[in-house]
Amino acid sequence: MGTRLEGKTALVTGSTSNIGRAIAVAFAVEGAHVIVSGRSRERGDAVVAGIRAAGGRADFVVADLDGSPFASRTLAAQAVDALDAPIDILVNNAGIFPSGATVDIDEETFDRVYAVNVKAPFYLTGAIAPIMAARGGGAIINLGSWIARLAIGSSPLYSSTKGAVETLTRSWAAEFGPAGVRVNAISPGVVRETVDGATSVVHPSSVAERMMRGTPHGASGTPDAIAHAAVYLASDEAAFVHGTVLDVDGGRVAVAVVHPAN
Repeated sequence: MGTRLEGKTALVTGSTSNIGRAIAVAFAVEGAHVIVSGRSRERGDAVVAGIRAAGGRADFVVADLDGSPFASRTLAAQAVDALDAPIDILVNNAGIFPSGATVDIDEETFDRVYAVNVKAPFYLTGAIAPIMAARGGGAIINLGSWIARLAIGSSPLYSSTKGAVETLTRSWAAEFGPAGVRVNAISPGVVRETVDGATSVVHPSSVAERMMRGTPHGASGTPDAIAHAAVYLASDEAAFVHGTVLDVDGGRVAVAVVHPAN
């Protein structure tokens, strides 16, 4: 077990699978008491059991973050009750990813995606950040996406929500940073999914792998890569980091690798 987050408490939304699960596990490994949250109690209990079996501290709080202030504020209160302590670290990870062209997105889908991806973290941050500020500090990490800046035509709705999250990151850094609350975001690249903690194997010709061609890394990443970045941003090592979007994307947004002709 590590000590980079020793004595800290953390709430990670959408942490019953994939990136959120990896972040929750990584935080616990570094000494944090973690609240795992999500809609599935079965999956949440499994994540908690794995953390505890490895010697970490974790509890599960069921949450369906539908974008309502009530749902976000209820999760914040229940997390504090489960921790028996204030929240030091908040990770706004929960989100939904519907694909579809602009003309195919109906109003119900539009509203649901913005509710989960933007309104839910907005109200959850509103419930937690002022308490962090009153206590003199804390860390908030939002999950953005590489397609917020390097767009693909199949996901205009999702891309726009992640653009909103990245803008909120900077706004919250300005709002809460002077009181000691560091607000940053991680922008993951193409990340392979996990099932029960095991990373899936992908074929080189899959859509995910094709999207990573022409990057320095040359292939999709794993949830653990995002989790390592989250540990850094949550720790005191990032004390001088405010309002940034950390690209953890294999170089997808920043670099174009052009191989010489044979």
